[in-house]
Amino acid sequence: METLKTINDHRSIRKYKSDPISDDILNQILEAGCRASTTGNMQVYSIIVTKDEEKKKMLWECHFKQNMVLQAPVIFTFCADFNRFNLWCRQRDAEPGYDNFLSFMTAAIDALLAAQNVALAAESKGLGICYLGTTTYNAEKIIEILDCPKGVVPVTTIVAGYPDECPELTDRLPLAAVVHNETYQPYSREKIDELYNEKEALPLTKNLIIENQVENLAQIFTQKRYTKKDNTYFSKCYLAAIQKQGFMNNEE
Repeated sequence: METLKTINDHRSIRKYKSDPISDDILNQILEAGCRASTTGNMQVYSIIVTKDEEKKKMLWECHFKQNMVLQAPVIFTFCADFNRFNLWCRQRDAEPGYDNFLSFMTAAIDALLAAQNVALAAESKGLGICYLGTTTYNAEKIIEILDCPKGVVPVTTIVAGYPDECPELTDRLPLAAVVHNETYQPYSREKIDELYNEKEALPLTKNLIIENQVENLAQIFTQKRYTKKDNTYFSKCYLAAIQKQGFMNNEE
């Protein structure tokens, strides 16, 4: 029940106190991260912990200068990582074949599973967290800042610290929007309207529509937040980073 309470009380925290996180709590959080499920028990991910102020400033630039990156005492960068596993294989006369896109996806899934465990563990210790989607936008710069070798690609980032705010819970779509029984069920126009009605009727949504000078919430996403132009550009950047790090050899 305590775990469910932690999950259901999740809030993205963007303002932090300057209080440091003790090494004991930090290690407990990292241990929890490493207990996450993993493909074949390979643990093909790495967690880079950043506390150094200069490094944080460099990462702040990569994460679109979001101030929480500077405020939070700890930054966790979760990376898909076949570098360590490949080195181990070769030292045991076992030639690895993990330089393809499937292997990147395997490692990325491992990294994200570890990230969610870290998030839950941090919140159970009274810390606040926030995921940074900007990791994939500027992966190549983050690779350089964190000295990631070939075979290592940043997938997501979590900032963590003691909250200096308590925002309202973020709205979520009803279960009927995301849960399908037995097979994927089609969405009718009426069903889409029903599933998004509550979100669209929120006062926050109405204010956002006015502020962004658009007609509806969907247009905020497509015209303001995640435009086709930006998506295409950052997609090319991320694919280039993945290829540069050695994950796009899809020939036998």
